[in-house]
Amino acid sequence: MGVRDLPGEISERKCNTAHSDAEPRLLYDRRTAARQLSISIRSLDYLIQQQRIATRRIGSRVLVSYDELRRFARGNHTDPIVAA
Repeated sequence: MGVRDLPGEISERKCNTAHSDAEPRLLYDRRTAARQLSISIRSLDYLIQQQRIATRRIGSRVLVSYDELRRFARGNHTDPIVAA
């Protein structure tokens, strides 16, 4: 920890080395995908159930691709997110 770093803060130097060339993950679990879209996990589940968001399965895990998150986020969605 540097002299000017406060507890709990990440210094700019650490940030730059940790994330400067980092590419986004290819697949996200449901919790992370919902967080990326700023919606609840339940809302994400409704969108998946309605096939408005495509998923991939690896074993029992349901994963959403980075490209699918970007595709969904770029659109306007005026319909409420409700159970089908």
